[in-house]
Amino acid sequence: MRKLFTVMKIALTVIALMNWQQTAAQQKVVTGTVTDQSSGEELPFVNVSIKGTTKGSITDIDGSYSIEVGSPNDVLVFSFIGFSRKEVRVGNQSIVNVQLEGDTKQLNEVVVIGYGTQRKSDLTGSVGSVSREDFNVGQVTNAEQLITGKIAGVQITPNSGRPGAGARIRIRGGSSLNASNDPLIVIDGVPLDNSGVAGTSNLLNFINPNDIETFDVLKDASATAIYGSRASNGVILITTRKGKKGQDLSVNVNSLVSVSQIASNIDVLNPQQFRDAVLEQASPSQQALLGEANTNWQDAIFQDAISFDNNVSVSGSFKGIPYRISIGNLNQDGVLRRDNFNRTSAGISLTPNLLNDQLKINFNVRGAYTVSQFANQGAIGAAAVFDPTKPIYDPEGYGGYWEWVNADGSPQNLAPRNPVGLLEQRDDQGEVKRSLGNLQLDYALPFFKGLRANLNLGYDISESDGRTIIPSTSAAGFNEGGSIGQYAQNKQNLLADFYLNYLREFRGSRLDITAGYSWQDFLIENPSFARVNEEGVVLTPAGVETRPQYRLISFFGRVNYTINDKYLFTGTIRTDGSSRFSPENRWGIFPSLAAAWRISEEDFLVNNSTLTDFKLRLGYGVTGQQDIGSFFPFLPRYTVSDDAARYRFGDTYFNMLRPEGYDRNIKWEETVTWNAGLDYELYDGRFYGSIDYYYRRTNDLLAVIPVAAGTNLTNQLFTNVGNIESFGLELGLTYNAIRTGDFNWDIGGNFTYNRVNILSLSNVAEDAVGILVGGIGGGTGNTIQVHTVSFQPNSFYVWQQVYGLDGAPLENVYVDQSGDGIINEQDLIRRGFPDPRYFFGFNSQARYRNWDFSFVMRGNLGHKVYNNVRSSNGAYQSLRFPDYLINMTSDVLNTNFQNYRLRSDYYLENAAFARMENISIGYNFGNVFNSRITFRASGTIQNAFVLTNYSGIDPEIPGGIDRNFYPFPRIYSFGVNFGF
Repeated sequence: MRKLFTVMKIALTVIALMNWQQTAAQQKVVTGTVTDQSSGEELPFVNVSIKGTTKGSITDIDGSYSIEVGSPNDVLVFSFIGFSRKEVRVGNQSIVNVQLEGDTKQLNEVVVIGYGTQRKSDLTGSVGSVSREDFNVGQVTNAEQLITGKIAGVQITPNSGRPGAGARIRIRGGSSLNASNDPLIVIDGVPLDNSGVAGTSNLLNFINPNDIETFDVLKDASATAIYGSRASNGVILITTRKGKKGQDLSVNVNSLVSVSQIASNIDVLNPQQFRDAVLEQASPSQQALLGEANTNWQDAIFQDAISFDNNVSVSGSFKGIPYRISIGNLNQDGVLRRDNFNRTSAGISLTPNLLNDQLKINFNVRGAYTVSQFANQGAIGAAAVFDPTKPIYDPEGYGGYWEWVNADGSPQNLAPRNPVGLLEQRDDQGEVKRSLGNLQLDYALPFFKGLRANLNLGYDISESDGRTIIPSTSAAGFNEGGSIGQYAQNKQNLLADFYLNYLREFRGSRLDITAGYSWQDFLIENPSFARVNEEGVVLTPAGVETRPQYRLISFFGRVNYTINDKYLFTGTIRTDGSSRFSPENRWGIFPSLAAAWRISEEDFLVNNSTLTDFKLRLGYGVTGQQDIGSFFPFLPRYTVSDDAARYRFGDTYFNMLRPEGYDRNIKWEETVTWNAGLDYELYDGRFYGSIDYYYRRTNDLLAVIPVAAGTNLTNQLFTNVGNIESFGLELGLTYNAIRTGDFNWDIGGNFTYNRVNILSLSNVAEDAVGILVGGIGGGTGNTIQVHTVSFQPNSFYVWQQVYGLDGAPLENVYVDQSGDGIINEQDLIRRGFPDPRYFFGFNSQARYRNWDFSFVMRGNLGHKVYNNVRSSNGAYQSLRFPDYLINMTSDVLNTNFQNYRLRSDYYLENAAFARMENISIGYNFGNVFNSRITFRASGTIQNAFVLTNYSGIDPEIPGGIDRNFYPFPRIYSFGVNFGF
C-alpha cells in the first residue's frame, strides 16, 4: 500500500509541474455554460479551446466551463461530437454562454460509469443505458421492471406473480455455480447489500420507480473492474431524479389504478372427470370417499386484484438550490387471495453549487415503509390436487372448512389441506422501514486547475418485523394448539468513498485520472424468538441471536486517455480486502484494460453522411466475487440445530449447538473477461446500435460439493472446486423510422446469445456424473439436474422416454443407453438446460401529435422446463393413498400412467416463448381549464399474451423446475397525470 501511495504522490507532483508551466502567463478568466440549442439541456465534456493555441478546457457535468485568456481578441472554439463547431470572440465579456446545434443524440448521452460519468461516444467498455423516457410503463412495482427487455445481455425474470416480488437479474448469464449470480446494484453511488431484507420479498421494492431517472448497466470487465470484488456478475447503476438549476416550480401528480387477473390455470381433472377416474381406477374403499360437490379450487383461491398507485412530486430551484421532493403510496392486492403489498415512500434531493460553482453538492435521502401480507403459497399446490368433489366449507370442520380427517376426527396429516383454509387461517405479515441516502461533495481545487476532490458518504439502513399466526382451530395448527412465530432484523450498510479526479485537455488530447479509497461496513442483527402456541407453551425455543458484521476496504484508480477524439484508452485497477475471507486470502487485485478506435473520425470517413459514427472497442479485465453465501466460511463455528435434530433430556427436547463444515483456504472467485465491440450510427442518428462478443472464464469456482465421510464436519462443503466459461454475442439497434414535426416513430430491438460450460470440477472426477442438484416434488430426496464437466450448469438428468405407435409414452419404458439390457442410473442422459441460450427484446414508440403508443415484446429460446406439476400429479397412483384422494393433471388421460415417472424426459418441455410485456396508449390534452395545468391520460395492458408450446401455466420459470408456480397476472391499468 505504501508503494501505491508513493506512486500517487509522484503522479500528482508531475501533474502540478505541468499545470504550473501552463498557467504562468494567464491574465483573465472567462466562464460560461454550454447548452443544447434544441433541448436547452447543459452539455458536459464540451471541448473549449483558444483558437490558434493549445490552451483548452472542458465543460463539467453541468455544462459549465472556465478558461483563462490573454487578450480580448482571443477566439473561443466550442466543439463537441455530434454538434456543429462554434467560434466566439471574447472581447470584453467575462461570461460567454453558448448554444450548440446538434443532431446526433445518442453519441452525446452521458452515462454513469462508477465514480464518474462519460459521454457515450467516449466509452471503451460495454455499457447499456435506459433513461426515463424509454422506461416500461403500466403498474411498475419494482425498479427492475422498468428495463425488462430493453438491454442486450440483461435478462430479468420475475420470481413470481406475487405483488412486490423480486426478479432474477442476470447479466450475460452469471458467472458462478453456487455463489451469487446477482449483479451489484448501486443507487446514487451507494452499493447495496445483495443478501436481502427480512419482511419483504424484493431487495428493490423499497424504491419508488417514479423517482428513477436512469439505469446504466456495466456489462464487461473493463467497465465493471472499478468495483472489483463484487463485479463478476455486472453492475447496475441507478440514478434518481433531481431538480435542475434555474428550473421554475413544477408540481407533478400521477395516479394509476390497475386490475390484475389470472391469465391461465393448471389443467387438472374437473369434478366429473375425477369421478370417472376414481370409479375406473380406484378401489371400492377409495371410491366411497367421493363427495357430491363440484368445486373449482383454483377459482376459489384466485381473485381479480385491484391496485392503486399515487405519486406527487415537487421540483424546481429555490435561491439557486435545485431540489426535488416526492411522496408516493402503492396499495397492490395479489391475485392470490389475502396477498397484499403496501408501500409508502418519500424522497428529497438537493443539488446546489456553491463557491462560484467550485463546490457541487449532491444530497439524497429516500425512505420507505412497506407492509406485506404474505398469502400461503402452499394453497396453489393444494388447489391443484385437492379433491374437486369436496365442498369448501363444513360447519363441523376445522375453522369451518372441509378437511380430510382420521377416524378419531383429527386432521389427516398426509393429506393435502383445504386450499381456502390455508389462505384464510394463516396471518403472515412483514413490515420494513428502510432508508437510503448519501451526501456527495465535489470540489474543484482552486489552486490546481483540473483537479477535483470527491467525497461520498452514504448509508442504507432497514428495520424489519414480522409474525406468522396459525390458529388452533385450523387443521394446520390443531396438533400444536396453534402457532405464533415472530422474527425481526436490523441491517446497516455504511459507506465512505473518497477520490481525486484530474481532467486536462492539451494538444488535441484529453487525460482523465481518478484515484480513490472506499470503505464499506455491513452489520446485520438477527434477534431470535421462541415459537409458541396460543396458550404460550413454547413449541420451538428461541435460538441464538446472530450479529454478523463484515467490512470491505478498497483502493482504486482509473486512467482515461483520448487522442483527437479518435483513439481512446482506459485502464483501471482495484484492490479489495474483505473480512469474509481468512487473512491469507483476504486481498484481491482486479485490473482491466480497454481501447477504442473511433474510425468515423478518420479523414476518410469524417465527412461521410451515411456512416456518421463507427467505433471499435476491445477490453480485458479481472473481477471478483465475495457474495459467497455464509458470511465467514473459513471459520470453525457452531450453529443451533433445527427442530428435526433435537436431543432429549428427560421429557424435554433441546436444540443443540453443532459444528459446521468449513474451509480455511476458501478464496475469491475470479472472472477473466474479454470483450470486443462495435458501435455504429447511420444517417445522423436515424439508425444506431452496437455489437458485442464476449468470453468469460471464472477460476476458483465456488460450489457446494459432496465430501468424503470423516474429512470435514459436513457431507456437503462450500469450497473452490474448478472453472466455468461463458461466451456470447449481443446485438442492439434503434431505428428512428419517422421523424417529422407531427409524427415520430422509434423501433428498437436487442438479441443475445449466451452459452455456459463447466470446464472442471477439481474435487470431482472428470468422468464422474457430477454434482446432483435441482430438488423436485413427488418423493423424498429426488433431483432432476446435474453439474457435469463439459456441460451447461443445471443440465437436466433424465431417462429418454420411449413412445408407442400412437404417440403416447410407454410407462416405465426408456432407451437403454448403455446397451446392457437394464434400465438404471447408467442410462440417465443430460438433456437440455433451464437457462435460455437465446433471448431477445423488441420495442416500439410512436408519437403522433398528442397521441402516443408503445409496446415491448420479449422472449427466450433454446431452453427447457421440467413440468414437476405434471410429473408429481400425473398418475393414477394419486388415487391409491389410504383415507384420502388427490386430484390429477389432465395429462394422465393421455399417458394413463399408473405410477409417478419423475425422471422421464416426457415431462421435459420446450419452454421457448414470446411475451407481449406491455402495450400502452396515451393522449396528452395539453393545458386544460384555461390554466397552466397539463393533463395526460393513458391505458396499459401488461402480460397481454404469451406465445408458447409449454403446457404449464407459464413457461418463464426461474431455475427451470415448474413446481406450483405463482402465476404472472395480466394487468389492465388506467393512469392520469397532472402537471403545473
